[in-house]
Amino acid sequence: MTALAEPDATRVHSPAPPAARAHGSAVPGALAVVTAVGLAVLVAGPGTPVLVVAAVAVALSVAELTRRLRAQLDAATELEAQRRDLVTLGQSTAEELEVATRMMRARAQTMTSVIDAVTEQSIIGTDRDGLIRVWNPGAERMLGLPRADVVRLRTITDFHAPEELAPEELAPQDDAARFAALVQVAREHGSDVRDWTYLTADGRRLTVSVAITPRTDDDGEQAGWNFVGTDMTEARAAERLKDQFVSLISHELRTPLSSILGYLELVMDEEDQPLTAEQRQYLATVERNAQRLLRLVGDLLFTAQVDAGRLTLQPEDVDLAGIVRAAEETARVTAATRGVSVTVDVPADGLVVRGDALRLGQACDNLVSNAVKFTPADGQVTLRLRAGWQDADGTVLESDAPGAARVALLSVSDTGVGIPTGEQGQLFTSFFRASTARRNAVPGVGLGLTITKAISTAHGGTLDVASAEGRGTTFTLTLPL
Repeated sequence: MTALAEPDATRVHSPAPPAARAHGSAVPGALAVVTAVGLAVLVAGPGTPVLVVAAVAVALSVAELTRRLRAQLDAATELEAQRRDLVTLGQSTAEELEVATRMMRARAQTMTSVIDAVTEQSIIGTDRDGLIRVWNPGAERMLGLPRADVVRLRTITDFHAPEELAPEELAPQDDAARFAALVQVAREHGSDVRDWTYLTADGRRLTVSVAITPRTDDDGEQAGWNFVGTDMTEARAAERLKDQFVSLISHELRTPLSSILGYLELVMDEEDQPLTAEQRQYLATVERNAQRLLRLVGDLLFTAQVDAGRLTLQPEDVDLAGIVRAAEETARVTAATRGVSVTVDVPADGLVVRGDALRLGQACDNLVSNAVKFTPADGQVTLRLRAGWQDADGTVLESDAPGAARVALLSVSDTGVGIPTGEQGQLFTSFFRASTARRNAVPGVGLGLTITKAISTAHGGTLDVASAEGRGTTFTLTLPL
C-alpha cells in the first residue's frame, strides 16, 4: 500500500507544463491534490485498498478545488461590483464637472454682459502690476480707445495725470512706483474712493471719481485691481460755479441790503421829521422784507461754508432750556397770527450741553418756525426738552443701558400737513421742498433743514424725523451731554 502511494505522490510533484505555469493555476491545484492524497491516506488508514484511497483523494481534491473556485468567483463578483461602482462614480463625477463647467461659463458670461452693459461708468480691471485685463464700453466711451488697443497692451497709469501719482523726483518711467501710489490707500484700507484726473486719447483731462478695490481669485488670493470711474467733470464745474455764485451774493447783495436796513433805521427813527402812520407802515414792510432777504443771504453763505467744510463753532456751556424758550418767544407772534398754539416743556433747572449758542439757537429757530409754518389754524406745536440715553446704533433708549451714552433730546412736534414717506429721505438736501409744502404754498427755499442738520452734525449729534402725511411731523435733535 505504501509502495503504491509513493509513486502517486511522485506524480503529483512532477513539474507542471509551461502553459499551466503561465496561468498560475497548476501549482495551487497540485498542492490541493497532494494535500487530498495525504488526507486520504490518513483517513483510510493502513491496509485500505488503493481504489478507496484514490476515491477519497479525488473527493477531497474536488471539494478543495470547488471551495477555491467559489472563493475566486466571489472575489471576481466583488471586483465586478467595485468596477461598476467606479464606473458609476466616474460618470457622476463627469456629469458634476460638466455642470460646474456650464455654471462657471454662464457666470463668466453674465459678468461680462453686466460689465459690457455699463456705458456711463468706466470699469477697468488690472492684474497685480497694473496691466489692463478688463476694459468695458464705458471706458471706451470715456477715454476714447477701443478694447483691442488697450487690453494686455497698456497699464492703468497711462491714463492718470503723472503729477497725481508720484513726487517730482520720481523717474517718469517708474511705472511700478506710480501704480503703487495709485493703489496705496486701497491696499491699506481695502478700498479707496476719490477724484483723479484721467487723460483721454484726444488729450482732454477729466475729473473722475474712481472707486478702487482689490480683486481676488477663487482661492482668495490677490489677483489684481478694479477701477470703477464716474465722470464728474461737469458736476465739479457746477460746484465751482455755485461757489462763485454764493460769493457773488455775499458781495453784491449782502452789502447793499445792510445799507438799505441802515438807512431805513435812520428814517424811521428821525425825530425832526416824524413819519405818518401810513409811511411807517410802508417802511416797516420794506424793512421786514429786507431782513428776510438778509437772512436768506446768510443761509446761502452758511450752506456754502458747510459744503466747503469751513463750518467753525465757538463752543461753550449752553443751557438748551434757554435756547428753546427763546425760540418759542421768537415764533410766538407768527404762531398767534396763524392761530397756532405753542407749548414748551423743558426741565425747570435747565439742561446744559457743550456747543455754540448762536448755531444751536439758529437750529432750534429753524425747527420751530418750520413747525409753525406747516401747521394750519387751530393746530398745535410742542417743544420738549429732556435728558435720555442713546446706544451705539443711534437708538434712543428710555433708560440707561450698557454702552449707552447720555444725550439731550430736543423734539419739535406739530399737527401740520406732514411729509410723504417717499420724500423724507431728501428733506436735508439743499433747496428741496416737500410736495405738501408746494401744494399748500408754504413760503421757503429749502435751506432751513439743511442748515439744522449741518449744525447738529458739527456738534456730534443727530437730527431725525418722524412724519405721516396729514398727521404732523416730529423732528428730534440729539446732542451729547
